[in-house]
Formats: sequence, C-alpha cells, structure tokens
Amino acid sequence: MQQVSTLSWLVRCAVAAVALLLACSLATPRYGSGLQQPAVTTRDGTLVTLNRYVQEPTPDIVLVGSSVTWRLKEEYFSLPRLRNLALAGGSPVTGLAIVAGQARLPKTVLIETNVLSREADGALIEKFSQGAGAEALLLRPVRTAIAAYETWNHAGPDAARSRAEQDRLLSRPPGTFDNKVYLDRALQQMNDGDPTAPARANAVRMRQLVDELQRRGVRVFLIHIPFAPEIEGSRMVRTTGEIVHEAFPDRSLWLPVDPPGSELRWDDGVHLDERSSLIVARAIESALAGRRDARGP
Repeated sequence: MQQVSTLSWLVRCAVAAVALLLACSLATPRYGSGLQQPAVTTRDGTLVTLNRYVQEPTPDIVLVGSSVTWRLKEEYFSLPRLRNLALAGGSPVTGLAIVAGQARLPKTVLIETNVLSREADGALIEKFSQGAGAEALLLRPVRTAIAAYETWNHAGPDAARSRAEQDRLLSRPPGTFDNKVYLDRALQQMNDGDPTAPARANAVRMRQLVDELQRRGVRVFLIHIPFAPEIEGSRMVRTTGEIVHEAFPDRSLWLPVDPPGSELRWDDGVHLDERSSLIVARAIESALAGRRDARGP
C-alpha cells in the first residue's frame, strides 16, 4: 500500500509539473516579452533598456553614450518619441552599433563623444542585432509576476506633473554640494591613462556606423556634454576631443550644446547632478529645434 501511495504522489507531482510548464509555454507569447523583468544589477538595467528599444515602436530620436549621457533621463525631454540608449559604464559605440543593426531606424541619432576610451560590448551588439533581443523561451512565473506588479503599480510619471516638478527644480539655485574630493580623484584618473589607442579605434568604428546611418537616411549629430572646467582640461578629454574632431571635421555634424555654465554642477566633476542634467537636456532640445528651423518646415 505504501508503494502504491508513493507512486500515486509521484504521478500527481509529474502531472502538476507538466501542467505548469505547459501553462508557462502557452503564456510566454502573451507575457514573456511584454513585461520587463526587474533589474537587479547594472547589466540587468542595460538589458531592460535595450529590450525596450527593440520591442517597442522605433522612436524618432535616439541618444547613445556612456554614463555621462545616461544621466539625461528621458522624462527631462519634452519630445515624446525619444529614447536614451546611453549605457552606464559603457561605450557610445555599443548603442550606435545596435541602432544601426535594426531594420527600422530613428530619424535622428545623437552620439555622445565624451568617453571613447572603452571598448564596445560585442556580446550586447550580437545579442540585439536585427532586433533579436532577449526573447523569453519559457515564462518564469515568479519573475513575471514581479514584473507585472512593477508595471501596473509603478507606472511612468504623468507628463504634466513631471514637467511641473522639473520647473520647480529649475527655479531653485544651483546645488552647493562640495565635490572636491571626488573631483580631484576623477581628475587624477583622467590624467593618468592614455586614451589614444582605444579612442582612435572607436572613432574609426563610429565613422563607419555614421556613414551607414546617413546612407540609410538618418540625421546624425555628435554632442559633447559639459564637464567641470578642471575635467575639460584633463589629458583624457583633450586627447579624445582632438581624435574625434579629426575623425569628424564637418562642423554640420556637431550639435552645439551650450547651457549656461554658471548654472551647472557635477557630483564628481564628470556626472551632472539632477538639476544640471535637466538644464543640459533642454539645451539639447533647443539646439535640435534650431537645426530644424535652419532646414525649414
């Protein structure tokens, strides 16, 4: 009797497991790629950003860059069809190659040129080439339930409320945080290394990708996000600037980003604080509007 009972329970468990797997496989086409899994690490956040880009309708404007541009949150821009593909700790070439690898392209691509000393992430480029993305082979019930909760209970900010909060932030005076310790550390790091070799390699690859995008009808602009004055004079910034301007001498490719310098503050001399990020985002919008006006309606 005990053997029969044990066998019965084993059969029930097997049937339940098969039923669960079947339910997950049937639910995968409906929910597997429609709900973003919660990000735990920086890499997870990168995957969420890129998955969103390849799965949603193609935006009109895309920004690519490093953590310098990553600080410019999408909600800081009034343009509705804009996506920020800047990757914290990454290279602008990674996002640029992924954009160029899609069948559908945005109308405009903005490329941050501040940081060209990092290699492109070949694994990410391959993973998201041709819009492949990280498709779910089988629904993961617990993680998908968490994703559904995050999606339904933490929706994006209301546009009008977000704009009002931003206006209030801009009405305040610049921050008074003393970043000297972090600034000195960042300045030392940017003076120590020689970015020449990786910057030249990245500039060559950027040139190839820009030519390809332009051939396919995309408007491409290069931008430099302001650093603290001390950082602007560092070896890395000066060397990178010389290399990228040599690779892209056509001034029409450069979008001048000229926010009021006296209003800007940096957490560490490199990364803008929230208020300054908002100011720079609006300066980029203003520069884009000027380019559209120059071309006529």
